[in-house]
Amino acid sequence: MINGGDKVVFKIVRVVMSLIGALIGYGIGYLILSILTYFNHIQSFNFAIDVVILATCSILGGIIVFIISYRIIKTLQQFTDWVEKRLQEIPTQDIFFGVIGLTVALIIASLLMNLVRLIPVSIVSTLVSIFLYLVLGYFGINIAVRRRDELAGLFKRTSFTKDKSKSGRSESTVQPKILDTSVIIDGRIFDICKTGFVEGPLIIPSFVLEELRHIADSSDTLKRNRGRRGLDILNKIQKELDIEVQILEKNFPDSMDVDTRLLKLGEFVNGKVITNDYNLNKVAEFRGVEVLNINELANAVKPVVLPGEEMVVQVIRDGKESGQGVAYLDDGTMIVVDGGKKHVGKTIDVLVTSVLQTAAGRMIFAKPKSIDKAV
Repeated sequence: MINGGDKVVFKIVRVVMSLIGALIGYGIGYLILSILTYFNHIQSFNFAIDVVILATCSILGGIIVFIISYRIIKTLQQFTDWVEKRLQEIPTQDIFFGVIGLTVALIIASLLMNLVRLIPVSIVSTLVSIFLYLVLGYFGINIAVRRRDELAGLFKRTSFTKDKSKSGRSESTVQPKILDTSVIIDGRIFDICKTGFVEGPLIIPSFVLEELRHIADSSDTLKRNRGRRGLDILNKIQKELDIEVQILEKNFPDSMDVDTRLLKLGEFVNGKVITNDYNLNKVAEFRGVEVLNINELANAVKPVVLPGEEMVVQVIRDGKESGQGVAYLDDGTMIVVDGGKKHVGKTIDVLVTSVLQTAAGRMIFAKPKSIDKAV
């Protein structure tokens, strides 16, 4: 659908194209006159005939171009939309290094032209020149994009050396941290930021805010409460913490899901995505986007428990296997007590037998140290 302003521009473009068509028609008419005068062995026709032929060709050229201009403009619009979508899917870093690679390749090709000009046959030298520019341009872009991480590291080291030489100390750029919906709703991000372990700026994508708003407006009570808690957490971070928070507006195709948009945004701003979504973590590793996983952090700061250690636990419920009981530490770590079923509801001393670390968390296996110590 074309709005009012676009309609005016559309008409102007069609008029300009029609004028160009008329000029092309005039050129064709002049060519026709030249051919006719050549075959008739005369210098020119009657002035009136010349005017009629030139005017007719000009009018026909303008009319033909005006008729087909609508299709031409539509085709160009579709092509530019396709190019724009393709460019949105390409990381900015790839475009940057691709342009650098192409520039270097073209400079090298121009330097080699002095050798190509030594070829005596002009048509051969021209073909070799075209081939050289195309091949070197392709390899320049391809190598620069494939080696972008190494080139980026080289630029960072150069910047680091300059900063250090100027100030006498090292200076590093803090990567922005992008929050996803799950980690905002989780709520622990506020306490982590409060401790100072996460440096800003924190980026809240507009599509994450939109998703939070939809969750907060849900008819389901549980979802509604989770969405509102997420919005409250963002307000607390903005008001109570001394950390920069940015709301970033970035347009992505509607067909992309939120996780894909987050990873694309991470590539675009060269930032890290903070999440507690295990699947997003794995996809990000595949895409080469850095991720800070809250659950991995929680597991890393849990106290280390070794086989043979003693601890006092309260058996809460039965385990899955026969005779097992289940207890929990204060940090939520599950303890499976072999033979603990008969001690459900009691506090007992247990001896750690093994510790199992999984992607979902840590699980401790133990056995009662002494039955007579049960309370």
